Amino acid sequence: MTEKTIRIGGASGYWGDSAMATPQFLASGGINYLVYDYLAEITMSIMARARAKDPNQGYARDFVSVVLKQNLAEIAKQGVKVISNAGGVNPRSCGEAARALIAEQGLDLKVAVILGDDLLEQKDQLKATEMYTGESLPDPARMASINVYLGAFPIAQALDAGADIVITGRSVDSAVTLGACIHEFGWAADEWDKLSGGTLAGHLLECGPQATGGNFTDWHLVVDSIDTIGYPIGEVRADGSFDLVKPAGTGGTVSVGTVSEQMIYEIGDPQAYIVPDVVCDFSGVKISQTDKDRVHVAGARGYPATDSYKVSATYGDGWRGGTLMSFYGVNADKKAEGFAAGAFKRARAALRASNLGDFTETSVEVLGSESQFGEHKRINGAREVVLKFAAKHPEQAGIGTLLKEATGLGLATPPGLSGFSGGRAKPSPVVRLFSFLIPKDELSVQIDFGDRDIAYQPAATETFAEDMISKPEPPLSPANDDDMVEVPLIDLAWGRSGDKGNKANVGIIARKAEYLPYIWAALGPDVVSGRFSHFLEGDTERFLMPGPHAINFLMHDVLGGGGVASLRNDPQGKGYAQILLDHPISIPKSMAESLT
Repeated sequence: MTEKTIRIGGASGYWGDSAMATPQFLASGGINYLVYDYLAEITMSIMARARAKDPNQGYARDFVSVVLKQNLAEIAKQGVKVISNAGGVNPRSCGEAARALIAEQGLDLKVAVILGDDLLEQKDQLKATEMYTGESLPDPARMASINVYLGAFPIAQALDAGADIVITGRSVDSAVTLGACIHEFGWAADEWDKLSGGTLAGHLLECGPQATGGNFTDWHLVVDSIDTIGYPIGEVRADGSFDLVKPAGTGGTVSVGTVSEQMIYEIGDPQAYIVPDVVCDFSGVKISQTDKDRVHVAGARGYPATDSYKVSATYGDGWRGGTLMSFYGVNADKKAEGFAAGAFKRARAALRASNLGDFTETSVEVLGSESQFGEHKRINGAREVVLKFAAKHPEQAGIGTLLKEATGLGLATPPGLSGFSGGRAKPSPVVRLFSFLIPKDELSVQIDFGDRDIAYQPAATETFAEDMISKPEPPLSPANDDDMVEVPLIDLAWGRSGDKGNKANVGIIARKAEYLPYIWAALGPDVVSGRFSHFLEGDTERFLMPGPHAINFLMHDVLGGGGVASLRNDPQGKGYAQILLDHPISIPKSMAESLT
């Protein structure tokens, strides 16, 4: 008897992702589920502003107007089920739009909408403490969105009740995949290893082609085919293990490196990756290449879920603005720095004249002079750079003043100023993130089928406790009985980085198991903190992952607020791994010679 396997296609990684994935999957055939992830904290704030202007908006409209409209007939023909968090802050409107489209095309498909994550109407009654800083909830009048991260079991219940399309609001990204697995395999709420495996499958699918060669350390292996890059397919088994593949004939690649990088992307403690349905331990996961563009993933462990949901709120906190200008010629970096200094001096004079007060924060980055590398930069006197300067101010007029005065310096600038622009930049709101916890038993979740509502009833299980986890033993100190030489970390490892609010993680995966002890010995938390000292305001934690021969570093308070609250050129730490991969690692000469 053949073991049951379901094939799930990860068709969207963010709001704005290419629409090429859905027809790609449908053309390849054999897909059981299409899952779409659209949401991030920034996205929620944008959708909240859209809903404030029009109560029918606030969801990913292109999910309905493009993805479903162009592919719905074929989805129905092939019997593929669709799960998406495209509902954003207005899942009910998204569901109504999907039902209207289904009726228009004369199809017989049932749409279920998961409700209950939106707490904005309760903002005056909420009493919460920020889970990372301990701060109190801001003035309710400033709140733009308040949404609970829901889990996968409501999605599974909707599928059990006959839904063909399930639309959620703010669920965790991996829940759209895990929900399909729970429904298909009948996983119980206390089958934690299986739930962890399904969550990992969802985590690998949730960012689309980042698992198939996108954002890959060895980018040169795939760059010629990224125009046709394949989106990932998870072939999940009942025990929670799975293979990751891509449609035949598509670009990109599926390898141990691409999959390992995505596994470590945007996580903190890999032994306590918390989602609503399970606490996942990915530290012992084994990733193996079983065929070309086919990788097998197994070994995820799970622990009981916590008794709380995470809630993410966004709120307005003043204004921000900035612009990009290019300079070239001898000492272009010095010219850019001089221009920025002059722009801020002139803007501050104008602020004083208007009694607007000073900027609350400013930022100047000279891209091309290795400003992202801090004290580890190697360039002094770049001939071609891009100047990025920005500021925050309590008033919109304060940012408008900076942009106006900087533009007004156009004829007083050092030589070599140029740029491609369609007009002066404009101020935009600063939106900050406020994360807190609420007990699960205080939340009511419903499933709306249009003609009826079903209440979600969670199963009772034991609750997670930190002492359930045993930390792995660190690698043995490496042997140094040979002449030692230094090589850049990128010769020994792959790396991927990402954000969690104002935190950033950098995951480092040894290309071979024997490299890990040398990397571990060289990259202590203090070394990594030093590498990012020009950004870092908090501590650095280090976590070992023996299964994939990897290390995850989590840096606190390193993104200048993160997201649209940050003035940084890289407010989400997406390039931080590239900084660390340049770090020198001492290895035996004989090992270094084997690298070439």
